Amino acid sequence: MTERIYSTRQYERETGATVVDVDPDDGRVLLDRTVFYPGGGGQPHDIGELRIGDDRLEVVRVTQDARGVWHWLAGDLPGTGQDVRAVVDWDRRYRLMRTHTAMHALCGVVWNRFASPVTGGNMEPGEGRLDFELPDWDPEDRDPLEEELNRQLAAARPVEVSFLPREEADEDPSLIRTKVSLLPPSLREVRVIDIVGLDRQADGGTHVADTTEVGRVRVAKVESKGKGFRRIRLRLE
Repeated sequence: MTERIYSTRQYERETGATVVDVDPDDGRVLLDRTVFYPGGGGQPHDIGELRIGDDRLEVVRVTQDARGVWHWLAGDLPGTGQDVRAVVDWDRRYRLMRTHTAMHALCGVVWNRFASPVTGGNMEPGEGRLDFELPDWDPEDRDPLEEELNRQLAAARPVEVSFLPREEADEDPSLIRTKVSLLPPSLREVRVIDIVGLDRQADGGTHVADTTEVGRVRVAKVESKGKGFRRIRLRLE
């Protein structure tokens, strides 16, 4: 199994690692440890490079499976046992961290006002969208929602990471803010992101340590997605 440094130390930008397997047909390598987030929960995978001396191997895709985290490379592959330096594209990653935290904060604000679950979501660096079941939505709600979201972000709320045994997590339905639980049955330990006092839910992605790092956000658009459903689009300012 790959040591997933991003899961507990989200500000780590690089790490030494060793190639433990190579898939030449698919152009990918498996590392024993990594700072690269493999994607999930609406957050895209990281990109960056593997460094071997003066050589730079571009990491263009990252995924995970039961064995660990795989890194797709542009060009030639290093061999099994090769030591490398894994370096993430930090500017892109940090914008994703800010964006993801903003989306969790939005989830908390909407939940506190409407008790409405999330039905879908996605993000790119600097912008994202969340879909909600909001049968009582009024267009006049948009500006107060944006104002409250920015007030909560400016409150310097810490963002904490913890891990719960699956059995304990299953006893707390508030950890699942989606309409349908996305936790696979095989998952035995649940990672929890807690924007203290605002939003606490199961999540595997990367986040900033304090809500003030997000900065101000704008509700760019609210779209109807059918009767009783709304898509709220956010952008970092």
